[in-house]
Amino acid sequence: MSQTTVETAYAQLKAEGYIYAKNKSGYYAEELLGDFSGGDKPLAVMAPEPRAVKSYRYNFQTGGVNTGNFPFSVWAKLMRETLSQDKDQLLAVTHPKGLYELRREICRMLRGSRGIEAAPEQVIVGAGWEYLLGLIVQLLGPEKSYGVEEPGYCKVPLIMGKLSGNVTYLPVYHQGVDMAALDHSGAEIIHVTPSHHFPLGVVTSARRRRELLQWAGSEPGRFIIEDDYDSEFRLYGRPIPSIYGLDKGENVIYIKTFARSLAPSLRMAYMVLPPTLTDQYDKELFFYTSTVPRLEQHVLTRFMAGGHFQRHLNRTGNVYRKNRRILLNAIKESPLGDRITVFRDDGGAHILLQVKGFSEEMLVAKAVKAGININGISSYYKGEIPPQYRDTVVVGFSAFSETELCVAAEALLEAWKN
Repeated sequence: MSQTTVETAYAQLKAEGYIYAKNKSGYYAEELLGDFSGGDKPLAVMAPEPRAVKSYRYNFQTGGVNTGNFPFSVWAKLMRETLSQDKDQLLAVTHPKGLYELRREICRMLRGSRGIEAAPEQVIVGAGWEYLLGLIVQLLGPEKSYGVEEPGYCKVPLIMGKLSGNVTYLPVYHQGVDMAALDHSGAEIIHVTPSHHFPLGVVTSARRRRELLQWAGSEPGRFIIEDDYDSEFRLYGRPIPSIYGLDKGENVIYIKTFARSLAPSLRMAYMVLPPTLTDQYDKELFFYTSTVPRLEQHVLTRFMAGGHFQRHLNRTGNVYRKNRRILLNAIKESPLGDRITVFRDDGGAHILLQVKGFSEEMLVAKAVKAGININGISSYYKGEIPPQYRDTVVVGFSAFSETELCVAAEALLEAWKN
């Protein structure tokens, strides 16, 4: 055997800690603690990984996007331009808050569409709103008391509960979150979806927005987290003004995702901090590295600067309007039409409905039996469901093309009829 091979083997055994060398004596085996041979124990067999998502014929879940509506050709063109023209920058470390040019485009968009005046330094880009919500809790303090809407998106209290452990549920009525419950809750931070509450679809009234701002400004350390997840898809009338745009006391944190407007898989979102919290963020959390790949940030910057993003929003809004009409017409023309009550159908990409004589459990079970995925309203409540919302299902229609929705709606209504 080659001397080099022997020396390499000894060197490797020594590096891994199996042997040690004595000067002018030789190599000796290290004493190993415990029995690592395994003995007669059988090898562990890993169970097959469960499927993350059950397959359905039709999916009426909220939050999906129609892949046929995504501007793939434009996105591919901009990606090629980025790889060609920005290649010297793509491998560099990204600013912790995100690409400056992207944050500047976000500020321009917010100024025109949401009435928000902010500087790029106040914007933090991150890989999804969940990540940014975690940063907010770290920034404001896990010892704080956090209030969330009831009902609401289940991930919000889960994230806050894991980081803080001090979460209070606040009921939502026709004007928005209940102020009396908020005043008695002891909450110092509140998360709200004022432009289009999820899932009830309630738009927080102008009076309630002012009341929320007065509440936030009445004591130091109070803040409103304004989750503006789908304001661009208010299908009738102009967008509702943001609470951040109304704020004069700098007590609002604005958070927004591109998951609804572009695609969930892009994993891009951003938040806008008030100036006081911006300074605090720079002192306490600036060490976090940007979590969004630089290539995607460059492409999105070009997409927004070239007007492609606004055109995409306009097209998507038209698609949602057509889908809403298709779904409502299918309900109206169905034999069940006179037994179905539709409410909160004035915005967003989902509706709520009830079928006379059917419980929520029956509606969901019949749909699942027919291979259709749909959620009941109870999925978004932790406590007792108010009488007016019992036996309600949430029907999302954003992931369908017109043709697909016609077939899917017919299948859903047929499943309930049977």
